[in-house]
Amino acid sequence: MRHRIAVVGAGPGGLTLARVLHRHGLPVTVLERDAAPDARPPGGTLDLHEGLGQRALEKAGLLAEFGALSRPEGQAMRILDPDGTVLRDWRPRPDDLANPEIDRGHLRDLLLGPLDVRWGSGVTEVTPEAGGARVRLTDGRQEKYDLVVGADGAWSRVRPALSPATPRYTGVTAVETSLDEVDTRHPGLARLIGDGSLAVYGVHRSLVAQRGSGGHVKVYAQFRAPMSQGAEPGPADAGAVRARLLELYEGWAPPVLDLLRQGTAFVHRPLYVLPVDHTWPHVPGVTLLGDSAHLMPPLGAGANLAMLEGAELGEALAAAPADLDEAVRAHEQRMWPRARRWAEITTTGLNRLVGPDPAEALALFDEVQPE
Repeated sequence: MRHRIAVVGAGPGGLTLARVLHRHGLPVTVLERDAAPDARPPGGTLDLHEGLGQRALEKAGLLAEFGALSRPEGQAMRILDPDGTVLRDWRPRPDDLANPEIDRGHLRDLLLGPLDVRWGSGVTEVTPEAGGARVRLTDGRQEKYDLVVGADGAWSRVRPALSPATPRYTGVTAVETSLDEVDTRHPGLARLIGDGSLAVYGVHRSLVAQRGSGGHVKVYAQFRAPMSQGAEPGPADAGAVRARLLELYEGWAPPVLDLLRQGTAFVHRPLYVLPVDHTWPHVPGVTLLGDSAHLMPPLGAGANLAMLEGAELGEALAAAPADLDEAVRAHEQRMWPRARRWAEITTTGLNRLVGPDPAEALALFDEVQPE
């Protein structure tokens, strides 16, 4: 039986689900609101964990291609004190493939492959109906599917069909900036960052730089602030944002502050989460995965979980093509406890990384990389 399956959202989780379905010969429609793959900057870099994101790529038949694109050296981590003192300088072994980095754009292109994504197809609402669910699109059209999978992120348009939950602000905002051609234009900062990431932790604030491919670096200033004190996103003069950040990080070592001084554009990204125990009553014809289901602090787990959930759901649907509902029900029961465990881990981690005691951030790193 050839069911009509729609995946809403062409992020890592939705595309992984679609690739696994495609690998098993099952038709799938991917609905994405962006007009084209390059309609927005793809973002920074992701570390794909051996038992999560890499396992998902294996299920999709893409692990070898990932190995050719990934950067194992990007696992390196250097931690500085705000005064510039090097506290930790961890470098992976040449054969360490536990968490290789890959640019989000490269991962997107890898997952897209032969998939036929309907770009510019924004979803406004999903309504469960007998025998499936109805999707309403931004252009006014309506389409009926046997199964609709919401993989459309924090502000999912699919989630209200299952749950009244909405994301809440964590109290932490990240302001993102970028450096290009860092090795030639900013060689001092290139040496400071190294092959992977650089992190500096202070009281209720941190500064993190992550190297991508091609000399591109993403810089994230993370700090605690009420939404009413400028943490909300919106257009702002780059010079004014830079000045505010330099004031916020006043007294930190000049080379560290250069990461902010050299940034030319700044984007506010308040961090939101769903409840750590978020679940929903099972509804035939609709389900969720990734941030749509369990939005958590961005500490390396979210995309990995979304991809593994997409791969597992794809395999389950392929194994039980005559009973989609039972496959989805089992997927949800398997997803919820694992997601809750990671939500608890990342929530605790955010409180330690951007908290009152910088020593807690260093201790957290030592727990993860005890050697």
